[in-house]
Amino acid sequence: MKRILTGDRPTGKLHLGHYVGSLKNRIELQDKFEVFLLVADLHALTTNTDTSEIKQNIKDLVLDQLSVGIDHEKVTFCVQSGIPEDQELAVILSMFVSKSRIERIPTLKDILRDLKIDKPSLGLLSYPILQAADILMVNANLVPVGKDQASHIELTREIAEKFNATYEKVFEIPESLIPKDIGVLPGIDGKAKMSKSLNNAIFLSDDTRTVEQKVMKMYTDPKRIHPTDPGNVEGNPVFIYLDAFASDSDKSLVTSYKEKYKKGEVGDVEVKKFLIKILNEFLDPFRKNRAQLEKEEGLVEKILEEGTKKARNEASETLKKVKMVMNLI
Repeated sequence: MKRILTGDRPTGKLHLGHYVGSLKNRIELQDKFEVFLLVADLHALTTNTDTSEIKQNIKDLVLDQLSVGIDHEKVTFCVQSGIPEDQELAVILSMFVSKSRIERIPTLKDILRDLKIDKPSLGLLSYPILQAADILMVNANLVPVGKDQASHIELTREIAEKFNATYEKVFEIPESLIPKDIGVLPGIDGKAKMSKSLNNAIFLSDDTRTVEQKVMKMYTDPKRIHPTDPGNVEGNPVFIYLDAFASDSDKSLVTSYKEKYKKGEVGDVEVKKFLIKILNEFLDPFRKNRAQLEKEEGLVEKILEEGTKKARNEASETLKKVKMVMNLI
């Protein structure tokens, strides 16, 4: 069975954008592959060294994934900082890549630009190497990523190939796994991407009242003044969400609302109330699952302890082989 490594930085609770962008895909992958889910707490430090909430963020990250149907008996949850072999491997791998090569990675440029970082830490600049170590420590065959992250996997491949050619084959050469149907969910403010930092997200754990409040504030068609004005459906977040989360039995109603909206036969409030119903029906099972999971004291800690031990054993074997072929031990 092929092996996958993927993961997230623990920066807070997960939202609908995460579900569309990765969680839905992970639920399918867990039955087809051996999956390692990395809680990338060291990567979280690259842009924020405040760790006052990191323990709770880690717990929320795991709970949210379990609540949507990711099975801890099928996947291996592991904490990055609990695998010191990962960091030692990263130091070794850093010898096989130049500073200029790292600086060409598009996502690193985006982070520096978006966060207006003029003097990045060494940790931020070198995080693509640690990411390569994350992947190679378990010899993952596949790494699920969006198209914007494919450059990271290409770097990992280059490092692994160079190492194998310099010494002998230790690493599998990983490939990007880019799902065809992954979309990007816009924020409720109409911005291109839902994000906690932009305060435009609906979280998987939001209660019914919170969902209602957020949807009623949702950006729609700015040119539409009156309910009788013809409105645009394309690019309208309300209808993007309806398409993404309506059940099969509600698809015909979504189509009907689209036609009425384009003709000026229905107001934004009515459509938003329909979306509130759709979203709460979608989120309700997740909320119930999460509430039940939270009652199981020590569950998350046990899952992480066992998973991190397993991942560390894999990383230890990999590092041992690396040092052996390099004559370091």
